[in-house]
Amino acid sequence: GRYRVIEGIMSPVNDDYRKKGLVSARHRIAMAKLALETSDWIRVDPWESEQETWTETVKVLSLSFPIKILSLEFISHHHRIPLQSKTKGIAKTGKPSKYRNLSFPFVFPVLPELKLLCGADFLQTFKTPNLWREEHIKEIVEKFGLVCISRAGSDPAQYINESDLLTKFQHNIFLVKEWIQNEISATQIRYALCRGLSVKYLVPDSVISYIAHHNIYTEESEQKNEGDLLQPLKLH
Repeated sequence: GRYRVIEGIMSPVNDDYRKKGLVSARHRIAMAKLALETSDWIRVDPWESEQETWTETVKVLSLSFPIKILSLEFISHHHRIPLQSKTKGIAKTGKPSKYRNLSFPFVFPVLPELKLLCGADFLQTFKTPNLWREEHIKEIVEKFGLVCISRAGSDPAQYINESDLLTKFQHNIFLVKEWIQNEISATQIRYALCRGLSVKYLVPDSVISYIAHHNIYTEESEQKNEGDLLQPLKLH
């Protein structure tokens, strides 16, 4: 009850991240769009993947998402959400708005907040040497905040307690219990595809068709970037 969620944004990482098995961003963007065709609140934003090089997460949050709301300018590209008057219910684009029923003089009585959604295991990566800059972790949890989804085998509360920095800003880390646990693993799905096994019901049929048509997630693609350091490890 503390927030009203108005939009979800999926931002696929840049190819230059150099993760082993990372297929081209154009494919990942296309598959994400297909997977989200039935969603009325989540969208894909290609900004991060279209940059010349990998962009640190805190910079994606701070810089990728420039908009104007009335006479105000914000630095966040992901804040591109239309406003409309209470009476007309029409966004500045002239199209009907999904926010028309919000009972405010304008859609937002306060500025929208952007938070980073992650799985519980994500918190563990903050302890990986040279993967994150401490000042970046601080800016993410202090300025934006995290919404952390529980995962089997991960204890986000423990990860927070083990970190002085996360403990200091734990008021801005929201732990969400996933009562119906979903242990579908992207890694395991890729392995299944490499071995010619069916992944039906694990991903949308439209995505399965796209994968087959473009012949991606093969033994060859799984070896891509093998032996490379992740870009943040190189930089840090």
